[in-house]
Amino acid sequence: MTPDQKFARYVRLSLIGFVLVFIYYLMADIFLPVTPQARVYHPVVQISPQISGRVTSVLVSNNKPVKAGDILFHIDQGSYNLAYEQAKLALDDAKLQNKRLDTNVKALEAQISAAKAKQHEQKLLKSRGEKLYKQNSISEQELESIRANYQASKANVAAYEAQLSEAILARGESGDKNLAMRHAANQLAQAELNLSYTQVRALSDGIVANLQLLDGAYAVAGKPLLAIVAKKADLVADFREKSLLHMKRGSLAKVVFDSRPGEVYDATLEAFEAGVSNGQLSANGLLSTTEISNRWVRDAQRQRIHLKLVNNQNLIENMPSGARATVQLLPESTIGQWFGAAQIRFISWLHYIY
Repeated sequence: MTPDQKFARYVRLSLIGFVLVFIYYLMADIFLPVTPQARVYHPVVQISPQISGRVTSVLVSNNKPVKAGDILFHIDQGSYNLAYEQAKLALDDAKLQNKRLDTNVKALEAQISAAKAKQHEQKLLKSRGEKLYKQNSISEQELESIRANYQASKANVAAYEAQLSEAILARGESGDKNLAMRHAANQLAQAELNLSYTQVRALSDGIVANLQLLDGAYAVAGKPLLAIVAKKADLVADFREKSLLHMKRGSLAKVVFDSRPGEVYDATLEAFEAGVSNGQLSANGLLSTTEISNRWVRDAQRQRIHLKLVNNQNLIENMPSGARATVQLLPESTIGQWFGAAQIRFISWLHYIY
């Protein structure tokens, strides 16, 4: 075989090899999809105080586990103690004020009883005076004076009854249903709640991460001061849309973690993400914005899926949030699963190098 023939043979073999690899790539991208865009995520709980104040003591350290309910740091209690004591005084004052109003109601009731007795007396005098007037025993002027005294006694009773109604209205309901008592009790409960907020506690189990908080820092209500990484973990992978064409919930997968080269773990496809941020529209009152691209072939859109390791879920729970992985999805056919397993095994060996 001449050198030209050998060269032509190598060219043909190279072209055949290139075509075979290209065909395999196209078929694998659809039926044996693999992606290095996979990560382990842990929910991160941002801890924000519900009140403002100076931080007096930080009780946790960086990368240390905490339990739900553990105190993380203290906020200066000075002003909140004063507010609590003031609320207690306000409640005591409301009780005292109600006692005063009760005494006033009883006094008015006694005055009404006396006024009614006086009215009854004036009524008898009026009846007697009218009889005496008919007998010409008293003058008309004396009769008018008696009648005026009777009307005055009636007016006194009405005035006292009006004062009693006003006093009862000011007193309100008795016991815990009293409006002033409820208002003062509500202020006391709010002051007590704010005082309890000076102890900032963990809301869930996890590990304190990236702690930068020091004693003396000023805490602002609602502003995060530290983060807790929860133990719960989620394995997600981003695939091109066409790569998920033949996949469904429950499809088999294999996973390789960058931190564990040479090890392949079985997994199942748990769920498809409902969407990505590029597909989110906000009602902001603006007109729609069209996508602009100068590329002839645009980038393929990726969609996110969630996976669950088979019998090794605790493995990712102990991994740091953001740990990277490579995910191989497997078809239902046996030969396809064999090729997929070989492909991901080869990738796992490559992790020894990079």
